[in-house]
Amino acid sequence: MANSVNTNQSSLVALQSLNNTVNALNKTQKRVTTGYKVADAVDDGAAFAVAQSLRSEKGAIDAVNSQLNIAKGATNVFNNAATNVSDALARARETLTKLADQNLNTDMRSKYNNDFTALKAEVQNYISNAKFNGINLLSGAQTNISVIANADGTQYTVGGTGVSLSSTIVSAFTSVGSAASAVVLLTGAFASAEKSTGDVLNTLGADSRRLDAQIKFNASMQDALTTSLGAIVDADLAKESATLQAQQIKQQLGAQTLGIANQAPQILQNLFRG
Repeated sequence: MANSVNTNQSSLVALQSLNNTVNALNKTQKRVTTGYKVADAVDDGAAFAVAQSLRSEKGAIDAVNSQLNIAKGATNVFNNAATNVSDALARARETLTKLADQNLNTDMRSKYNNDFTALKAEVQNYISNAKFNGINLLSGAQTNISVIANADGTQYTVGGTGVSLSSTIVSAFTSVGSAASAVVLLTGAFASAEKSTGDVLNTLGADSRRLDAQIKFNASMQDALTTSLGAIVDADLAKESATLQAQQIKQQLGAQTLGIANQAPQILQNLFRG
């Protein structure tokens, strides 16, 4: 009777040990399969809640940077158009300076006036086509655009009052009938148009740099969140793989031990029968 009790106890101990090994093996297999030591709330409720919060924040920053990159694209379009306007104004100033020469004959003055008119059309074309997603800051239809800068909802304004070039360009390209009118235009409306264009370029350049800085800062925040998230939930796959192999061997030995323990009563019975 004592031998039977001891044998049953041995079987129970072997079974309990095997069950513990199987449970540990299942956890390790889950880590190896998912790549996470905390894959869900079952693994570690508190750690999983923190990880979910970090994932949410990281997703919000992803969305913010997506919008900032769109705004950066718009700024690039406006900036390129304003640069082309500035280059055309430089060529127009050369032509206007020639028109200020009193020694020009009628034919030459006519040719330069044609060049001046053509440059006006070129500038107006740059302004009218400076569109991004239906927005044109240079035409005066809209003076600025706002874009979200961070996950807290802070807004950045791109552009602003004084960005429009449409009205100043029109007054800068009035008809030039004489050398005297060319001089008046050079020192008056045309100089104002050049200054306005320079102001626009300065504004858009500053906006572009600010957007770049915010995108870079947000990216660094994402890197920090990714590192923190990994420290909380990522499994050490090299370590877990080694543990998995060890547990699989332990499971095999446990199954063999349980089999031997279960065979012991039969062996005793056979001995008594003999």
